[in-house]
Amino acid sequence: MSLIYNERQRLLANAFDRASTACFTVGIATPLAGYLYNIGGFANNADFLQLLPIAAGWTFAAAMLHIFGRMALGGLKQ
Repeated sequence: MSLIYNERQRLLANAFDRASTACFTVGIATPLAGYLYNIGGFANNADFLQLLPIAAGWTFAAAMLHIFGRMALGGLKQ
């Protein structure tokens, strides 16, 4: 029974980690690339200081999801 439980815990941890990667990509990497390369005039329309609190929120969300994934791995049974 613990093998099934452990596999489900690993799947849960992987789901949290993938969600944290998606948060990083959507909230940090994409706007940063848009700003640096001025894609679609993004740098002209958005101030860098306006992006900082948004990036901080996405970073917090990504970090929390990653921590939840680590917590799920902490529940593995031997």
